[in-house]
Amino acid sequence: MTEKKKQLAHLFDATQCINCGACSVACAQTNYPELINEFNPGWNTIYCNIRQVKVEKKRPLQILVQCQQCSDAPCVDTCPFGANYYDENGMVRNDPNKCIGCNYCIASCPYNARWTHPVTGLPSKCMGKGCLDLIAQGQQPACVTACPADARLFGDTTDPESAISRRLAKNKTAKLLEQRGTKPNFYVVVSK
Repeated sequence: MTEKKKQLAHLFDATQCINCGACSVACAQTNYPELINEFNPGWNTIYCNIRQVKVEKKRPLQILVQCQQCSDAPCVDTCPFGANYYDENGMVRNDPNKCIGCNYCIASCPYNARWTHPVTGLPSKCMGKGCLDLIAQGQQPACVTACPADARLFGDTTDPESAISRRLAKNKTAKLLEQRGTKPNFYVVVSK
């Protein structure tokens, strides 16, 4: 009998986010402490894996965007060296030993969820090494733990008993740019 494959995913609750920035600061401190006093001009924020996007609908809405952990990720397909791959948890990863810094993966991401590390010249994205270490220890990523408004969750969506699956079952969610065919694993709660 084969073991059922996991699909780790993020949930962002736009109805509860208070736009405090705690998730971004926690991401930066956990994954990029060497850049903590630097500014990412491309995203107009500190160096972290979370980008703020304003969406104009009936009322202005702040969405926090990061790697969507796509099941059909363009960054995996466009990498000429096989540096981008899917791990055993269904997450998109980058192998720095294979990566030459061509940044095709950055250009191919329809979510603008990757950026170039200013020191290494290599692409960076959610999950950074610090958060991968937390997950390996059975903990939540830094952004989830730091959120004071309970607007973030992370877990295995193939497990119906997981906290993320239970929350997905009781809330109306959306996925960003689904029409692009990337099969994103990042859920945005849009109403209760």
